[in-house]
Order: sequence, then C-alpha cells, then structure tokens
Amino acid sequence: MNFATLLKPEAVKVLTSASSKKRLLHDLSEVAEQAYGLRSGDVLDALLAREALGPTGVGHGVALPHARLGGLDQVAGAFVLLDKPIDFNAVDRQPVDIAFGLFAPEDAGVEHLKALALVSRTLRNAGVCAKLRANPNPQTLYTILTSAETDQAA
Repeated sequence: MNFATLLKPEAVKVLTSASSKKRLLHDLSEVAEQAYGLRSGDVLDALLAREALGPTGVGHGVALPHARLGGLDQVAGAFVLLDKPIDFNAVDRQPVDIAFGLFAPEDAGVEHLKALALVSRTLRNAGVCAKLRANPNPQTLYTILTSAETDQAA
C-alpha cells in the first residue's frame, strides 16, 4: 500500500471555508464524492459516527478522520489543508490544519489498518507536515504526499 494507490490527485484540496470540525468533515465528504463517486451524505454520517466514538485529532495539527463505507472496493483517501486551523478536540488540544480522510470498504480488514498506519506514520513526520503547510497548491501537496514514503525509506 502506498499513497499513489490510496489517494487520487483530485482528492487533494486546500480549504478556506472550514470553520468547525463538522464543516471540515462535511468538506471531506464532498471531496470523497467528487473524487470517488461516494454519496457525501453517507460519508458524512459515517465520519460523524466514528467521531462519536472518540476524536480522530492525533496531535500536532493533524486529524485522521476515517470510516468504513459500503460501495467501495478499495481503501481511498482525501487530503485537505486548511488555511486557518480549527478546533478538532485533538488529543493535544492543538487546532488542526491538516486532515486526511480515510474511507474503507465495510469488509476491508487489514487493508484499512495498513492504510491508517501509512497515513499516520507519514503525517507524524514533522518535516513532511512543514512541507505540506508551506505549499498551498493541491498538485504540490499530492507530490509531497506521494514522494514522502519514498523519502522516508531512503
């Protein structure tokens, strides 16, 4: 599993409108609809249900909202960079400006966990996050994400 198979270039966005956690999840749902043909309402419901179990703000300005959905045949992702950080109830109480939504088939099993580990490992890297925050261009963000795992392996 790698970012190139997990993330389509059109699933990378820079958001200026997210003013709350719910709005960010709504925006991620719309990205999932545009990039993967998922129903945004279904995605939003699944993300909200997962958040009700516990916040997915993992710290250092990063959130990893994720959910299992019907209608998917493989794990898919959506990345958003926010121009203004928002409160996300993160574990370190820091506002979030990087969010990676992860969507998995209902029966994904280990593939979902592998994808979550890949995204988590990559976005725990302070250097990668600094590059992402410094480049508010969706194509550049996609390139940073898809080359990050190669850079880390080297």
